[in-house]
This record gives sequence, C-alpha cells and structure tokens, in this order.
Amino acid sequence: MTTMEFFGCTFISFGPPFAMFCLLIAKDPIRIIILISAAFFWLLSLLLSSILWTAVVPLKEYLVFGVTFSIIFQELFRYVFYRVIRRAEPGLEKVSEVGTPSGSHMVVNDRTQLAFVSGLGFGLMAGAFSLTNILADSVGPGTVGLTGDSHYFFLCSSFTTLAFILLHTFWGVIFFKACDNRNYTLIAYVFLSHLIASGITFVNQSQLYMVSIVVIYAVTVITSVFAFYSAGGSLNSLKRVLSRQ
Repeated sequence: MTTMEFFGCTFISFGPPFAMFCLLIAKDPIRIIILISAAFFWLLSLLLSSILWTAVVPLKEYLVFGVTFSIIFQELFRYVFYRVIRRAEPGLEKVSEVGTPSGSHMVVNDRTQLAFVSGLGFGLMAGAFSLTNILADSVGPGTVGLTGDSHYFFLCSSFTTLAFILLHTFWGVIFFKACDNRNYTLIAYVFLSHLIASGITFVNQSQLYMVSIVVIYAVTVITSVFAFYSAGGSLNSLKRVLSRQ
C-alpha cells in the first residue's frame, strides 16, 4: 500500500507538469535550456534564503520569517532571470535559427512562451524540493494516522505541490508581461498571491487541510485567468478554441 501511495502522490503532483513538459518543451532544446536555467535560479533563491535564515539566529524559531523572506528572494530572482532572458534573446534567436526550419523557433520570438517555460522551471524545482522528503516517507514502513495524524497528509501535500507548480507557471507569465509593460499592479499581485498561497499552508499544522487546499486552488484559478489575459487571450479566442473541439 505504501508503494501505491508513493506512486499515486507522485503522479498527482508531477503528472500534469510532466505532460506539459512533454507536449510543449521536450521537442525544443532551447526551451529545455531555459527550463533548466530557471530551475537553477530558483535554487539560488533558496540558497540565499537559507543563508539568511541560518544567520539570523533569534528568528530561526519563527517559520513565518523564513517563508516570507523565501518568497521575497524567489520573486527577486524571478526578476533577475527576466532580465537575463531579455538580454539573452538575440543570442537565443541566432542559436535557434541554426539548422532549424523557418518558423519552428517560436520560443524565442514569442515572449509568452519564454515566460511560460521559465515559470514551469521555477515550479518544478520548487515542487521537487517541497515534496521529495514527503514522498520518501510515504514509501514506508508504517501507516499514516496511527499516532493521531491525518490520513490525508500525503494526499493534501501532493495537491498543494501541484497547485504551486501551476502557480509558478502562471506567475511567470504574469510577471514577465508585467515587467515588459511596467505594470506594477500585476507585479504586486504576483507577490501578494504568493504570500497568500504560502501563508495559508500554516493552517495545516492544525490539520485544516481542506481549508488550505480550497484557498490555494482558488488563488490558482484566479491567477490562471490573469495569466490567460496576460498571454493575450480573450473570451473570443477561448470560444474559437472550444468551438474547434
């Protein structure tokens, strides 16, 4: 049973992102490079937030402190990566044109795709770090709940991880578009929604998993709408897509 739970939680968390990777990224080496680079920048933000959390000894007992500064560093490095990508666009364009049929290097021409790939890179690395240890524990030995803990801990953790991977993807699209247009309202939304989604997970200490799941997925749905419009979508375009199905 523990092995089944391990694979079930893994597929819940990383199944949809893996499908997105296979369908939209795997065939283009430039997109893979951008994805890995974005994941590396997320690791840098984690490194700096860990150093700060270790250095400020009096506040190490307060988890809120660590989470808040982790979010700040993540968004700062999202902006740094945005600047790096914008400066690297001419070089990426030249590399993608070498040996590539005309029109097939859209990832460089379409900035929305760059934002999507970078956001997914952030999300995959964040999801891997947040769930790896939990998945390792789910393999066993033992059964969750024998000591009064919730039976739904692993399941809720998996759905939460999936939500954050999707959120990072949406945040990437919104943030890049907001920086291009200098839309500080959308930039503030990315930061505040990140704080809300992360902060609500503190209620899990009281085993209020359903509360955190509902709030996080509500934020995910709202953020997906912002990302859709930031990518140039509209109700008319959505109707056209649905009418083709």
